[in-house]
Parts: sequence; structure tokens; C-alpha cells
Amino acid sequence: MTVTRLDEAQLTGRIDELAELLVDTVDGGASIGFLAPLDRAAAVAWWKERAGAVAAGRLAVWAACDGQRVVGTVSLAFPDKPNSRHRAELVKLMVHRDARGRGLGRTLLGLAEDAAVATGITLLHLDTETDSPAERLYGSAGWTRAGVIPDYAADPGGRLRPTTLYYKRLGATAPAT
Repeated sequence: MTVTRLDEAQLTGRIDELAELLVDTVDGGASIGFLAPLDRAAAVAWWKERAGAVAAGRLAVWAACDGQRVVGTVSLAFPDKPNSRHRAELVKLMVHRDARGRGLGRTLLGLAEDAAVATGITLLHLDTETDSPAERLYGSAGWTRAGVIPDYAADPGGRLRPTTLYYKRLGATAPAT
């Protein structure tokens, strides 16, 4: 398994694989902003829209490949406001259903955290569907639960679900354990 940070050209070159991963993740029930069934063309279009943010440095995307196939991703979204350059949002941590249960999600999460520290980020935040497998991952990886927003987003089946907000302090600002 190799994990690579994608530049704009690499993202564009792997757009079909990335779209396949997105479709599989949504079809598998993950609430990541889309309704099921997710049309492949819509998934391709969504990834194409990310290429400009990658080129501008507002988004960092890592892809985990098992041979020639993308089986996981994680991204960091960087704010563009001067008062928030110390933080980033962890977005679209996805693992293909065929690759789950082998620690890839935890590996991608750790990679994103380490990359954030290396760029001077001291605070990460995210949101995830309450009571989802992802929520258990974040809690076990030392993320702090900040609260729950009821009826925040529809799950892939269209039902409104609560979302849990998490944050994690990194580097020098992280509390001693």
C-alpha cells in the first residue's frame, strides 16, 4: 500500500479511480455529503472541482493505492482568512469497502495529522455523522468531541441525522499526556 499527496495533475490523472472510491463510499452508507445512489458522472465532476483548490494550495489530498487502484483518501482544507491560518479542516476520509478493517482509515488520519503539524497547523477540526464508524475512529485517535448538531445533514438514504463536531490540538499547543 502506498500513500501519495496528489498534485493537480495527479488528481486529474486518477479522477476515475477517485470517483469510483467516492461512489463506493456513498453506496456503503457513509454520510460524506452525497445521497445514494451517487451517479458516477457526478462523482467525477465533484473531484474535477477539487483540482483548482489543490492547485491553489487550499486543499491537500492524499490517495492510498493498493497496486494501481485508489482505495482511500484523506484531505485537509485550509482556510483563506488571515485569522485562521493556524487551523485546517479534515475532510473526506474515505476507505473503499474492500479495504476496510485493515487500519487504513487510522493510517490516513495519522498521515493528515502529521502533515498538518509539518505545515504549522496547530488545530484540526471535522464533522461526522453521529454514531457512525468514523466517529468511533476519531474518538479512539484522541480527537475531542465538541458537540452535536441535530438534523445537520441527510445520510445517503436521505434521512436527517445529527452531526458530531470534533477537534484536535496539534504540536506545541497539544495538551501534555
